[in-house]
Amino acid sequence: MPTAQATHKEMIDKLIVTNLNVLGRKYGKGIREVEEAIQGLIDADAKRGLHTILVPLDDARALKPFNLAPVSQPLDPEQNKVCIDGLYTSLQPDYLLILGASDVVPHQDLVNPLHDPRAGLNGDPDPIVYSDLPYACGSPYGKKVGAFKNPSRVVGRLPDVTGATDPGYLIEVLKFASSYQAKPAKAYLNYLGVSAEIWSTSTAESLEAAFNDSAGMKVVPPMAPAAVATALEAPAHFINCHGAPASPQYYGQPASGAGVFPVAMDAAALEGRVRKGTVVAAECCYGAELYDPKAADKHLGIPNQYLLEGAYGFFGSTTVAYGPSNDNDWADLLCQYFFKSLISGASLGRAALEARQNYILHKGHLSANDLKTLAQFILLGDPAVTPVEAPAAAPQPHLLRAGASFMAADPTQAKGVERKARRKALLQNGLALANSVDIAESRSKSKPQPAIQDLLRKEAAKLNLEKPNYLTFDVKPAALRSGMQSLRSMASKGIALQGTPRELKAIHFTIGQSRQRDEHCMGLAGVEVHEYSDSVTIHPFESR
Repeated sequence: MPTAQATHKEMIDKLIVTNLNVLGRKYGKGIREVEEAIQGLIDADAKRGLHTILVPLDDARALKPFNLAPVSQPLDPEQNKVCIDGLYTSLQPDYLLILGASDVVPHQDLVNPLHDPRAGLNGDPDPIVYSDLPYACGSPYGKKVGAFKNPSRVVGRLPDVTGATDPGYLIEVLKFASSYQAKPAKAYLNYLGVSAEIWSTSTAESLEAAFNDSAGMKVVPPMAPAAVATALEAPAHFINCHGAPASPQYYGQPASGAGVFPVAMDAAALEGRVRKGTVVAAECCYGAELYDPKAADKHLGIPNQYLLEGAYGFFGSTTVAYGPSNDNDWADLLCQYFFKSLISGASLGRAALEARQNYILHKGHLSANDLKTLAQFILLGDPAVTPVEAPAAAPQPHLLRAGASFMAADPTQAKGVERKARRKALLQNGLALANSVDIAESRSKSKPQPAIQDLLRKEAAKLNLEKPNYLTFDVKPAALRSGMQSLRSMASKGIALQGTPRELKAIHFTIGQSRQRDEHCMGLAGVEVHEYSDSVTIHPFESR
């Protein structure tokens, strides 16, 4: 396998990173079949015009040309981040594929700014946001989410099963990535939307934004999982339901807000029903968690099951995600931006990157909730897979003198040149956004003004929050406030900036239990209050 031969002088289109020692410990002699499947993907990429190499993060000989130390502690996020950054800087690949679940190459362990350990069940329960966002950023290793507001790399993770000993799953998903076939854009306008009834207005708005239609929405209740399963043939799935940790199910909720959470989707019901080539975006809490099936009576999680059925990609959250009931924000926006880029012809990895960049562009400033949202959504799948085929170019006339010969341009090379130009633009956009956005990540040492405190208490009362938790964050101004003006050309795909930003002084939160909790669902709700120099804005949210 092409590992140690990689040098600084090579032009690499796709870099695969993994930890072969860990895979060897998981699969024993089965590692040979895994290596053959990896080679199969490399060979398939070559036929598509992609130069792909594998560099094991634990292989000292393979890393020597880059003056990088091998990862000696496989689950150490810092060692993995440093090594991957070093490889990316040297090779500048168009695609970065992380191969393996988080027990092979770990997620980065970012501190969740919304978590308050004093709040208990009345606050955000995630002390850590498990994230692949830092691998998509050039910033050095760190635990602050706000340091990774500069996404510029096209990254995806093709997972195996956490804790697995049988290599069959990983071999199968590698084969699906090797044999993918693009379809016309209209194929992915055929979608399945699944929504908890309480969020049906919000989901319909997302579907209209992503697919220009909301008629394909299935609402739970009244629909049951069997009714949802009959619609799984659609190749695009947009899911806005409740999720829970280590659960193979997603859950609905009635419009009344009653604490009843019927099953909306079950991993077992996907078996044999999902069309190969399906792409999924799920807003659900823990919707993309790569848990060990032993924690769920040996049931695979929904994202793992989708990939096993031949889905090309899954975009979802590792932790508790948030969104409003009746409009779009947070998880809604990221998922719809992902599909809009995908349908326009982006690869899975570029669609994820453009979703992150468009989210930052749309916001203008990032609250603690925004930072968590950006960090928690990850792409599961080969980032180079491009589900939507590019439209055929119109033939160009050529005028030749008698006896002259003409050699047609290599379309593969042309695609590579276009891709390199896009990567350069995405890098510039990521750096510009990082310098042009205010962030509110640090807790304030000062209490809000009495008027703000009264407002927060009133909003908590409206939501019937039990023992609400109150948080205030100072705003760190953008390094280049005028930079947003230079980014107006980025406001493509219907995403518009919200005018010249006013001075944002602080962002306040109240969050708590909304008496809708059961053993499956978080039942959290709250509001963000943005305090400007001349006004306030109120933004309600609920846990998905």
